Amino acid sequence: MLDLRRLRLLRELHARGTIAAVADALSFSPSTVSHQLAELQREAGVLLFERDGRRLRLTEAARVLVRHADALLTRMERAEAEMAAAAGVVAGTVRLTAFQTAAISLAAPALADLTSRHPGLRLEVTEAEPDEALDALLRRECDVAVCDEYGDQRRTRPRGLAVEEVYAERVRLVLPRGHPAAHLRELAGAAWAGGHPGTSHERLLVQACTTVGGFAPDIRHRATDLLVLLALVATGGAVTLLPDLSRPEREPTVTTRDTGIARRVLVAVREDGLARPALAAVRSALRRAALDLVPG
Repeated sequence: MLDLRRLRLLRELHARGTIAAVADALSFSPSTVSHQLAELQREAGVLLFERDGRRLRLTEAARVLVRHADALLTRMERAEAEMAAAAGVVAGTVRLTAFQTAAISLAAPALADLTSRHPGLRLEVTEAEPDEALDALLRRECDVAVCDEYGDQRRTRPRGLAVEEVYAERVRLVLPRGHPAAHLRELAGAAWAGGHPGTSHERLLVQACTTVGGFAPDIRHRATDLLVLLALVATGGAVTLLPDLSRPEREPTVTTRDTGIARRVLVAVREDGLARPALAAVRSALRRAALDLVPG
């Protein structure tokens, strides 16, 4: 009989490439991962791994097993969700991953809400970039991913995920107080502060400056933390774009302009877990937190 936990390690090795990467992602030691994979090979009774220098390479038999592992893990999650639904108990652990401003404005209030409503539920919150949150959801490293999309940018909805929009907000052009610019078009020569390459904020900045402003931005400063971007603007060293949830108006040394661009906050879960009462409770708490953000 094949162990599902070991099958997950095989799936992670296929996705990540090295035992060290699997160990780091799942908070195991490399020796534990190696031992469990060796046990899986013994259970399977066929050769699953071949040495390629210092790395393990999956055999064709292992690749076949990876495909079945995906299906087995999906069926197991669906079975657990249906059992929990039949019991009608809101309990257990739900792992939620959210980007910074959503963790502050949505996940934290939801945590307080759930603690009072469902004391048997354990909500674990991790901050991560939107793309990382979705990847974690697809790899079954979390149960709920809070991500975003800007303007005309629409995220691909991977098969097997249920995605809903819970909040929409405006994106602001943020300038040092007293800056004369009234529109993006006037900032072609400015120093910009933006997200790291490949992040949703960088994509927002490039798209907005290119399509609305008519120029490619000179991104001189980069940060994941939107408050760092705000600080760079506050000291007069840059300009940037920030959504309302980052609350740029609280900084007295900056001024903001509306861009006409919206950011949508999305909550994604795997469809196989939709029947689980604990997951439904977390999604409801996030919706309530989003409603509280809407001006009276």
